Amino acid sequence: MTDLTEPLEAQLAHADDRIRLNHWIPQQWGVVPRLRIGQRWFNLMWLIPIGITLLMLGIATAQELMQLSAVKSFLRRYPGQIAEPISYSGFPLWLRLEHFFNLFLMFLIIRAGIQILADHPRLYWNRDCTPGTEWFRFQRDVPMHRIWTAKDDSVTLPGWLGIPGLRHSIGLARWWHFSCALLWVLNGAAFYAMLFVTGQWQRVVPHSLAVFPNSLSVALEYLSLRFPANEAWIRYNSLQQLTYFITVFVAAPLAIITGLMQGPAISNSVGRVGRILHRQAARSIHFLVACWFVFFIFVHVTLIFITGLRQNLNNMFAGVNDDGYRGFIIFAIAMIIVAITWVFATPLTIRYARLVQRTGRFMVGWLKGVSERMNPSLELTEADISPFFWPNGTMPNSAEFEALVHDHFNNYKLRVSGLVSNPRTFSFDELKAMPKQEQITAHFCIQGWSGVAKWGGVPMGRILDLVKPTASARYAVFYSFAEGSDGGRYYDVHELRNMRHHLTILAYEMNGAPVSVLHGAPLRLRCENELGFKQVKWIEAIEFVADFRQLGGGQGGYNEDHEFYGYRMPI
Repeated sequence: MTDLTEPLEAQLAHADDRIRLNHWIPQQWGVVPRLRIGQRWFNLMWLIPIGITLLMLGIATAQELMQLSAVKSFLRRYPGQIAEPISYSGFPLWLRLEHFFNLFLMFLIIRAGIQILADHPRLYWNRDCTPGTEWFRFQRDVPMHRIWTAKDDSVTLPGWLGIPGLRHSIGLARWWHFSCALLWVLNGAAFYAMLFVTGQWQRVVPHSLAVFPNSLSVALEYLSLRFPANEAWIRYNSLQQLTYFITVFVAAPLAIITGLMQGPAISNSVGRVGRILHRQAARSIHFLVACWFVFFIFVHVTLIFITGLRQNLNNMFAGVNDDGYRGFIIFAIAMIIVAITWVFATPLTIRYARLVQRTGRFMVGWLKGVSERMNPSLELTEADISPFFWPNGTMPNSAEFEALVHDHFNNYKLRVSGLVSNPRTFSFDELKAMPKQEQITAHFCIQGWSGVAKWGGVPMGRILDLVKPTASARYAVFYSFAEGSDGGRYYDVHELRNMRHHLTILAYEMNGAPVSVLHGAPLRLRCENELGFKQVKWIEAIEFVADFRQLGGGQGGYNEDHEFYGYRMPI
């Protein structure tokens, strides 16, 4: 056995534990959110005057309708409450605590989610992310006169809105989003359990179809500004019940499902479900669910303030049914906690970025590890191949690589070293002479875009059989000809188990032709249960190691070191 240390290790750059703003990608502001209807784009800011106008017209119309005898008869028949036995009253402590915790987490989840969306500020209903086919965006048209990468397309957010607001800070935003989402799911599971154990479920689960006409009755009352009697201490009116049911039992599970379906390990492992609820459909639905939550919170809080502020706050925050000030005081303290967290989330994330990364890894790293063990399958056909495949990454810029390109990579050699019994250097001809594997698979970029391509190349398992990693080898390190955006050689690390998966290949063909330089020639990794940044392009060498903590910043890859991504990224 020969233990060779890869010389490219010396070209890896160390990384700061903070975000160095003077080294970060420059700011680039997007545009006001736009919605495409047909072939025309509409500025969503028009929703404000349109919404105000429609609300005023709605109030006037509702007040006139309330004078009609037919409507009065309808209201008498459907008074907004369904007669039913009541086996509960008040809001117990567990419910009040979980209500606040849910609110606190939801604010952070939404902020981080907006930051994630800002890295690819376009939404699609089709599987492909071809520019011009999106239905929602807050970025300009993709320029056609130059190479425009997905990273170029990312936009800056105000620091008070996103976490941390900086352009292309998706790594940190994902730690916030996933960690808070996990706590939100656990809080929700406890909420579900307690609902059914205590009988409080009767508040939010409709008992008959009469909830629909009764909800319409209540809506007319609200819209006419003749608010129905507030009986929330013992029961909700039908509109409240229906709205809470949709939020708790439809929107919340849908948010979880569509969030998980955006990850390659899960989407590529569920067969036909993954074909129907593909990543872009999941992103769009996930966004619409988030809009529902924002709308619900806005209306919910507005009605709390205008239908009896002190009594409402006493009910939910103090657990008493009077109009004193105890609930308001507790509510004020709770909102101060939320405000402090809101204000300091961004500056603390910038200053303690590595801590955010490590905390996130502690919170959800185990879940990523479990997801990584899912088994991707082949379900796609040539009809699914994308007409457009976003380019990304910093292109190689060296005389050595330019010479290889000029020679059509005839002199390219892949060096494999480290903890192997048989270190090898493979010529390009040797690699292409090995049995070729072809596969049609979906590519999932961390930024949110996806694309389908037909890849051809050498199974990584074949390389392992030839070089024979030793018993102490745990990881394969892939070194690129390219540098990272902050200097230093680009690299990434994979567990050996992943390298033995039957869909892990070293691809030299894309859609039946040689992989282009733009997409990773001469050789790029395909590992179908990981996000795209781990599928290293322009591979120069592979090294097998026992540990990666001594490499670069010690986090398991260039983006992990410099942009605070996660080492395991199957979701």
